[in-house]
Amino acid sequence: MTTPPTTSSERPVALITGATRGIGLAIAHDLATTHTVYIGGTSEESVKKAQETVPDARPFVADLTDPSSVGKALEAFPEPALDVLVLSAGISVGGAIADVSREDWVRVLDLNVIAQVDLIRQLLPKLRATHGDIVAINSGSGHRSRPGSAPYCASKFALRAITDALREEERGVVRVTSVHPGRVDTDMQREIQAEKGMAPEDYDGAIYVQPESIAAAVRTAIDATPECTVEEIRVRPVIA
Repeated sequence: MTTPPTTSSERPVALITGATRGIGLAIAHDLATTHTVYIGGTSEESVKKAQETVPDARPFVADLTDPSSVGKALEAFPEPALDVLVLSAGISVGGAIADVSREDWVRVLDLNVIAQVDLIRQLLPKLRATHGDIVAINSGSGHRSRPGSAPYCASKFALRAITDALREEERGVVRVTSVHPGRVDTDMQREIQAEKGMAPEDYDGAIYVQPESIAAAVRTAIDATPECTVEEIRVRPVIA
């Protein structure tokens, strides 16, 4: 929300998970123009590489599926309050229900759902202190499921349920926005299309939404005036 920052930094503070590449990195670049940005990533190497491209960015290194790793990162987090939390970390697991292993179900639900909720829970006091914003990068798959995509869709349906509930629980204190991109030109999209049998030379990123468009959607949500909440944004390619 557009309230004066109450953190120790001169500018509002934004923490972005999954910010070392793709959508998360594009969001980091955009928010860095107005915020002190913390780059969230699993490894020091990947976070440092992303930091080099984002002016004055700071590290937040944690494996979100490891409570002890997250705990250490939060203990080292120097900000007494937080203005923006963007949840962009996630993985894609596909396959027919008859074929997907229990281990893969656990893996996708652990990162895409449980880790998100646990991080929100631990950061809510800092966000309440600023009447801040939570923006969850969901997916078009958070609204509809298709054959061969049940694990990923289930995780995104669950994330939508969480953000819908959280929005009402924190209404008037913390704003909660769910952004639902269609296919976005990212490394993950290349991997998904390769798994479907597409040859690398046939991949055309120009037909997909660009990560910068998702960053613009996030910007719209957090720059909204204080009396309103941008509850949900869908961004799809022109060519479906």
